Amino acid sequence: MKFDFNKSAPQPRTIKKAQKIINALWDYSSEFQEKESTLTSELTEFQKKETALISEIADLKEKLNTNSTNSSKAPSSDLFKTKKPKKKYHGAGKSNGSKQGAQKGHKGIGRKLLPPEEIDHTVSCLPKSTCECGGHIEANPNKVKCHQQFELPEIKPIVTEYQQIYGLCNDCGTLHCGELPLGVSSSFLAPRATATIAILTGDYCLSRRSTQLVFDDIFNFPISLGSISNAEETVSTALETPVEEAKIYIQEYKGPVNADETGHKQQGDKMWMWLAATMMVAVFIIHTSRSMEAAKALLGEKFAGILTTDRWPSYNCFKAILRQFCWAHLKRDMQKISERSGRAGHIGDEILDYIRRMFRLWHRHKDGEISRETFQAAMKPIRNNIELLLKEGTTCGNKKTENTCAMILKDKDALWTFVDGVQYKKVAH
Repeated sequence: MKFDFNKSAPQPRTIKKAQKIINALWDYSSEFQEKESTLTSELTEFQKKETALISEIADLKEKLNTNSTNSSKAPSSDLFKTKKPKKKYHGAGKSNGSKQGAQKGHKGIGRKLLPPEEIDHTVSCLPKSTCECGGHIEANPNKVKCHQQFELPEIKPIVTEYQQIYGLCNDCGTLHCGELPLGVSSSFLAPRATATIAILTGDYCLSRRSTQLVFDDIFNFPISLGSISNAEETVSTALETPVEEAKIYIQEYKGPVNADETGHKQQGDKMWMWLAATMMVAVFIIHTSRSMEAAKALLGEKFAGILTTDRWPSYNCFKAILRQFCWAHLKRDMQKISERSGRAGHIGDEILDYIRRMFRLWHRHKDGEISRETFQAAMKPIRNNIELLLKEGTTCGNKKTENTCAMILKDKDALWTFVDGVQYKKVAH
């Protein structure tokens, strides 16, 4: 039986017809419920897919917007660089603007003239003898305009020949040869030439081929690639002892030490450059990994200084009470959180505001405007509020934010070493 629900309800005249209508409606209701259940199930599935897609889109947007301001990425890796607005210069004659460049009345800063004793050559340039009016021009040696021009000397290698003279023993006939003076190696490269090669290929990051061209074009000193490699090896060997001494100094240092690591390719293999630096000494080592083993190779097993690092877990082998998390890295973490939606974003914004206040206080303390005691007192509410917000972040509903906040709170002692530094340095000693 089919029903037309646009018409009025049927009026059965007999019980049999009424039962027939009831049975039809029952079947219709059962069929409707089955379809409703199917549609509900499909809707639930669509909602799950929608939630997953929204989450995926949010993750992709976050990855797309990841840059050097909200992560540890280098500025050179930023895909989209924010262009600074060009300064507008108003045309001449306008009272509210000025032309580009030095303004009228600006005192220029030029290169200072060298004193006479540092001048290699002096050339006197006399004025012409006759003026345009026909009169005679008389030179005034007391009024001189000095123009100093700097030139590089023509470079030519200094070649020293050591003649090792042979001698014959009158008694036994043994042949002897004169030895080279102390400090003179058997290499044709003298110490300064050897060091220059190491500086060019090391500090200036030139290739061996480019170094060869510099020696040939500028120093007038033809040299083979093999000799350049040998010079590098000589310098590396000579530096082994002082580098080891510097490592020991870092490992035994009781004060603040900054450490970091960065990846690079070496002959196609992934390698890591590790750095540990104090105010006076910096040590670099190259390691095959970014592991805890590499951190210990740099800082030693019994490092007792105040270690400032990012939150990379390889440094977790050192006591949190003697560590300081880098707040520049933490600020970027909070910037990333602030860019998320919902409560997570609000938490990130609030923490960033406290971080800005903290930095202002720290710079005032460093500049001598406020004492350490005043700084510590002013930091108490900031410190408490940041920790409360981090705790709130662990249940904000955004998994990434929850994990980040939980990991930071796990080692929260490492957040405030720079505030309570005097106390911790006593522990370190």
